[in-house]
Amino acid sequence: MLTERAFFGLAVLLYGASATWSFFIWRKGFRQDSHWQYLLLLGAAVLHTLAMAKRGFSLERCPVNNLFEATMFSAWTIVATYLVIGAWRRLRFLGAFVSPVLLAMGVFALMPALDVKGPRPDFSGGLVSLHVALILLAYGAFGLGSAAGVMYLTQEHDLKFRKLRALVSALPSIQGLEVVIGRFLITGVLLLAGGLALSPFLLQKAQTANPLADPKVLWSLFVLALYSVLLMTHWRFAPSGRKLAWGAVSGFAFVLLTFWGFNLLSRIHNP
Repeated sequence: MLTERAFFGLAVLLYGASATWSFFIWRKGFRQDSHWQYLLLLGAAVLHTLAMAKRGFSLERCPVNNLFEATMFSAWTIVATYLVIGAWRRLRFLGAFVSPVLLAMGVFALMPALDVKGPRPDFSGGLVSLHVALILLAYGAFGLGSAAGVMYLTQEHDLKFRKLRALVSALPSIQGLEVVIGRFLITGVLLLAGGLALSPFLLQKAQTANPLADPKVLWSLFVLALYSVLLMTHWRFAPSGRKLAWGAVSGFAFVLLTFWGFNLLSRIHNP
């Protein structure tokens, strides 16, 4: 039997094939249905799920005990959500934007130094699994919002400079994409807020002296505030889909670039 890392490695190979397919979709101006890419991501998701299941059964808990597992879980939430919404043909092109992100996350997660078998956190029961699942699902929603943001910016660019390609493109309208971005970000904010709301109960069990001094806790609160301000600004002061799209892309780039560093600095998450 293959190990969980082997299953995940095979999934990353399919993410790479899907990312390569994305290049041809871009070259063709999004004129053809990307059902082959959908099938590639479906196959990758099956292997990815097997990897998650094997690691989870070996730990007898939600597999989020180190950076490898957390990154693997976050990528899984993105591909799983994409497979659901990709059933709508007009949004199936999200795969062309999601695949490179999944490939980058997968390659990063496979770095040996990230899969350290350290001591388990002191939390017990299913509350910690719910806490982590909600937060990582939130990151998945932010990732899909970022992909929709890139779709929006691509469509807007074509409307301005390549009018013919915009007319024959099968991408959704920029108005529809603006709604999609907003819904993904709202979902992410609600999930992240729900996950953070469970933190006091978990920290009480862990008997942490000053949780607000923990870098990961402060970082999570900052991410929640960042996306909340982005949504409120969009609704009340700057109802521009372009600014919302750029905010979604920039926000998720910040999460990707800083998550691992603050996670390593956290004593709560690295007892």
